[in-house]
Formats: sequence, C-alpha cells, structure tokens
Amino acid sequence: MSQTKAVVAVSYGGPEALRVVDVDVREPGPGEVLLDVRAAAVNPVDWKLYASGDDPSRLPLRLGFEVAGVVAEVGPHVRWLTPGDEVIAWRVDGGYAARLVVPEQVTVRKPATLGWAQAAGLMVAGTTAVHLLTATHTRTGDVVLVHGGSGGVGRLVVQLAVLRGAHVLATASPATHEDLRALGAIPLEYGDGLVARVRSTLRDEGLGPLTVALDTVGTDEALDASVALVPERTRVATIAGFGRAHGLGILALGGGPGADPGTQVREDARAQLVELAGDGSLDVQVARTYRLDEAAQAHAESRAGHARGKLVLLP
Repeated sequence: MSQTKAVVAVSYGGPEALRVVDVDVREPGPGEVLLDVRAAAVNPVDWKLYASGDDPSRLPLRLGFEVAGVVAEVGPHVRWLTPGDEVIAWRVDGGYAARLVVPEQVTVRKPATLGWAQAAGLMVAGTTAVHLLTATHTRTGDVVLVHGGSGGVGRLVVQLAVLRGAHVLATASPATHEDLRALGAIPLEYGDGLVARVRSTLRDEGLGPLTVALDTVGTDEALDASVALVPERTRVATIAGFGRAHGLGILALGGGPGADPGTQVREDARAQLVELAGDGSLDVQVARTYRLDEAAQAHAESRAGHARGKLVLLP
C-alpha cells in the first residue's frame, strides 16, 4: 500500500475546514483501476457535504466526484482498460487526490482533443444539463429560458438545447452576453423586470411564447419568472430551488430533498457527452484552475456563485 495527497474536510463549516493530508492508496481490486489524477472538478455538492452537520464520526470527509486521469495499474478482471489509457471517471469518491482507485465501470475514455481540466469538468454539469432537457422533453421548435446561462451547468444546457433545435434565451450578467450569443442563445440580464424583458425579446425576435424554463440558480426571481411565463408546469425544472418546487408544481431534479435524481438518464448521457465534447460540438469552459492546496480558495469561489464556467483542481 502506498500513500497520496488528498483534500479532506476536517470539520463542518466553511472552506477553512479543508486540509491536504496523506492518505493510503490500496492496490486496485477486481474490476478496479488505479488512476494518476490529472484534474478534479469542483462542484457545489462538494462543499455542501461539509457546510453543515454535527456527526463527528463522518470526519474527515473525502471530497470530489469527478476526475480525469491516466490509468496507472489495473486490477484482476478489468476488461477494457490498460495502463496508460486516458479516462474520465464519474461518479467517484474522494476525487480531490493525486492518485485514486475507481471501478472500471465509472470510466469513459477521454477524447484526445479534450484538455484535462475540461475533461474533469464535463460529467456532473453535462449529465445535469441532459437531465434538465430530457425531463422537460425539450425538442426542436421549443422556446427555452435558461436561468444562469453562464454558469457551469447553464452553459452546457444552452449548448445542448441549441443542438436539439430549440430557441434559447439565457439570463446572465452583461459581461457574459457575447459568449452566450456565440453559443447560439439570446442573452438577457437578470434582475427587476425580467418577465417584461423576456416578453419584449420574444416579440422582437419573432418567437412564440416560452414553452420550457430551466433554472440552475434557485432564486425566487428565476422561479417566479418561470411559472409566470411557461403555462405547463411540468416543463419548468429547477436544480436549485428545491424549497419551492413542490408548492409551485414544477420539477425538482438532482440531489436535493424530494428531487428526482435521474440516475439512469445521467448514466446514459455519458457516451453522448464525450462524443460531443470530443468533436468540438460541446464547449466546456474552465473558469479557473487551482492546486490541491488551493482547494479552500476554489470552494470560496464556488460558494460565491459567480464563476463563469468550471472550477478545477490540478493535483
């Protein structure tokens, strides 16, 4: 057994709880591979794991659900991978590490055209985006409003909706509007008067009424605007506004209370996402990269909620 560097939360609370420690790395068992991790993505679920809690028996907490890396060793009965293969792995446990043992079944081959940081940031955001579009039956001809279009998930929702043939409007800060236009969306500033701005934009663009609204931010403004603009509540979905979703009669998706996790939809999306990212049809934007010992800074930025794309650790 060897050791590697890993990030753990040693207490509950804020980013100050994070430490880089030495942890044991066992030999890969049947159906498992050992990865040299090249990049590990930061997701809100990571810091939510230790943001609150009172069970000291769960500490220290290993963090990180998606990584990209190189296969270093393979265990018995591994069928498809050999040392040297470059892969994306999701869902994993303890991905904030330099080396990690994972089941072969959670891996997909990394396209050679995809950088390490982009590869690590593809799956959580990408499978969430696919789940949003699938659950709301978004298709050609739909008119879709995406709340938080410049975020890690929102930006992929925009691209995938456009690829499905939908007309897309997306809320974001003005600094990101040019990027959203390049992706095929009509950008809108969020804030007071959003419903009126959406209706005015639809008229100006010669589009019909909204048919789908997808919320990635969870604000009251996003939820209220969505139900005001989309008549069919089952075509409104949120991945963040869990507290109000049931009362509004809209879809709650993901890992929140009462939400549909969409396990099979997300699993099935992996191959499609890799293909689209590999051939350049899907752009994974990395907002910033950090070293492992800068994980606290990465989590502080993630908690602030203003990152334009993915935050990624590079061991």
